[in-house]
Parts: sequence; C-alpha cells; structure tokens
Amino acid sequence: MDSAPRSPNGFLASLADDDFELIRPHLRTVDLVQEFVLVEVDETLKRAYLPHRGVISLIVKLARGEHIQVAMVGRDSIFGALSVLGDPTSLNSAVVLVPGVASTLEIDRFRAAADQSATLRTALVRHGLAVHAQIQQTAGCNASHTVESRLARCLLHTHDLSGDDELRLTQESMAQMIGARRNSVSLVASTLQQAKYIHYSRGHIEITDLDGLLKTSCECYATVKAQYNRLLRPRCLS
Repeated sequence: MDSAPRSPNGFLASLADDDFELIRPHLRTVDLVQEFVLVEVDETLKRAYLPHRGVISLIVKLARGEHIQVAMVGRDSIFGALSVLGDPTSLNSAVVLVPGVASTLEIDRFRAAADQSATLRTALVRHGLAVHAQIQQTAGCNASHTVESRLARCLLHTHDLSGDDELRLTQESMAQMIGARRNSVSLVASTLQQAKYIHYSRGHIEITDLDGLLKTSCECYATVKAQYNRLLRPRCLS
C-alpha cells in the first residue's frame, strides 16, 4: 500500500507518506457485518474504524426506547477520530448500517502515532469536525423537514458513503436514519418508488434516479457535502 491509491478510505489516502507509515504496521482489515454493534454509549472505544466499503451509523438512544441516527461514517472518513485525540468514552452507539470492509487500528496505537505528528493530529481534528458538522445539521433537519425530504437526504448520503447504488436497508434502520416511525418510512419509500427514484423491496433499495432524489431532498444534503468539501478538501468524495 504505497502513495494515494494505498487505500480506498479517504482518511488513509489523504495522509502524507510519513504519517501513513506511523500507522501502517498496525492496521488490520475487518469485515463490517450488518447490524454489528461496534461500541455502545459510555463504553470505551478500543479501535478506530476506517471503512473501505460499507457505512457505520452513529446512534443515540432515548429514554423511551427510540434509537435515532445522528451521523454516518463511510469510505471518506474515520470513526473514532476524536477518541484518538481525547476521551475514548463513546458518546453514542455505533452500528454497521451497510455491510462492507474497513481498516481498523487500536486507539492507543493511533494516539501514540498522533503524538508524534502534528499533521496527523490536524487530519484527525478535521475529520472529527466534519462528523460533528453532520450531527448538527441532522439535528436541525429532523426537527424541521418532511419525512420524504429526510429519507431522500439519507439515501443520497448513504449512496455517497458506500459508493453503491444498491443498499441493504431495513425499514427499522431507515426509521432510525430519519427519526421517524416505520409506517411513515414505508409510505414515503412507496412514494419514492412510484416516482421511479428508487426500487424498493424488503431490506433492499436500488437507487434508480439520483437527480430525482436530489430534487426531493432538503438543503441539508448539500450543506453537509459542502462542509465535508471545505474540511477535507482535496481528498473527500466528489
């Protein structure tokens, strides 16, 4: 794994050679199995995850039992950036939303490498800020926008992060993604299918019209993408 094509993960591909060499010997490859829980809230995060394919969902659990997604991490970034830099106690749960493959690295080893390199620390901060920006936008979106526009936003974002037009998503996972009830998701998914923007069957979504989803989505999709472009340029997904 040398130079820019060394990894399909955007964080790893963006690193200078010297920074990459600090962590390369300790990287391991793991499968991201759908619905596998990587960490629960208040647990110590022991490993950072850098997806090549697949998507990790960051979830908060409310007192009444609702599980709400606040952000997603895919092939452009890293889950665990701020844990490397600070407190490894997780502020949310992390679950595999879309199956795939990731590089993984022990938090302690990652921290030791970051202690040796200011540029590696800067990369971690910028990726952590990008996820934080997504969390903020998601909170506003869930409070203000329609279920239809929120689902379109999430499908577009999941498409970007996974790099795939075909997504394995259950009604329950989509409900968590947009903070809505499962019956609302079913109705909206049917509407998007009737518009021929997606093809939807049990546990499987094929995106057939990206432009249609873009027209249906709220402005939050473009806002988050612009924040990622600003923070992660020039290595973020196009």
